[in-house]
Amino acid sequence: MSSEEAGWRPYPGAYRAPTNLPRVEPGRIVGLGATCDLARAYPEDVCTRSFIVSEFVKLEDGRRVLLHAERGLTLTARSTGAPGGGAIPLHETRDSLTQDVLTVVLPDDEESGEEHPWSWLAELAQARGLEVTADDLRGLPYEVVFTDAVSRWLTPD
Repeated sequence: MSSEEAGWRPYPGAYRAPTNLPRVEPGRIVGLGATCDLARAYPEDVCTRSFIVSEFVKLEDGRRVLLHAERGLTLTARSTGAPGGGAIPLHETRDSLTQDVLTVVLPDDEESGEEHPWSWLAELAQARGLEVTADDLRGLPYEVVFTDAVSRWLTPD
């Protein structure tokens, strides 16, 4: 049963992940990571930010090959104790947002038995023309990368 058949529908205007990504020139995979970018700006609302989270494999020649870009998160800070009406500015650090990004890319359930969806990521990499297995991915370093827009927005650590 698809998510549409189950009654789930994306929010109107929600980010649409790229589909049917093209095959790439093969290369040796040396790492994995997630990229976090601002999805939407709320200039009038200092207490809400939305982010797009994608995952990639890093090749030995420095290329990053996108695997998926279907995840994201929204952070909101509200407090009834804030002066003047209950809204307080959202303050995130590089460390706190890194943890949020990692939470987004990890499986929602414990039934898979994996701490990260290695098999799924390997399938996505294979669809892009890369030769890799889930076991190959397990031992690679994983990094969280913030775009320039996110880096400028973050509160200094």
